[in-house]
Amino acid sequence: MAYTPKILAFAGSLRQDSFNKKLVKIAAKGAQAAGAEVSVIDLKDYPLPVFDEDVEKQGVPANARKLKDLFIAHHGFLVSCPEYNSSITGVLKNTIDWVSRPAANEPSLAGFTNKAGALMSASPGALGGLRGLVHVRAILSHLGVLLIPQQVAVSKANEAFNADGSLKDAKQQAAIEGLGSSVTALLRKLNA
Repeated sequence: MAYTPKILAFAGSLRQDSFNKKLVKIAAKGAQAAGAEVSVIDLKDYPLPVFDEDVEKQGVPANARKLKDLFIAHHGFLVSCPEYNSSITGVLKNTIDWVSRPAANEPSLAGFTNKAGALMSASPGALGGLRGLVHVRAILSHLGVLLIPQQVAVSKANEAFNADGSLKDAKQQAAIEGLGSSVTALLRKLNA
């Protein structure tokens, strides 16, 4: 039986009409077209308190456990990262912090180690969220995620999308879909 990569796709944004939520869906389509099984989730469906060890001692929040289980169950990630003040968003960092926590009878960093992924961003600004991607790449790489070197930052995102959620620029559309297919191809090579 052929190996089918399982990829978790999400944006580090809570906003309903987030440009990054639109962007990650395009990458997910690219991964699906390449033969991956993709789960697109919305972090808004998993509300969490700000990470605090005192809260953790009282019991890991149910949504933190659900997210960690999702991360563990998937082989790779497609992450679209809004840039807030030249860095990672609070919701994305908080998600990473909760998922990274150790648990009994579980390998260290089980949600991240030996996973592969791709990063992308969309922003109304001229750099498209590029500065924030540097920080997300550093964090996820440190946690054991093998990120492909290609990444795409879509600038002027408020003008970049068609009504159906696709990108107006065909080259950008292909590049974002390519992130999904590249992660799929990498996972196949790693698991051959």
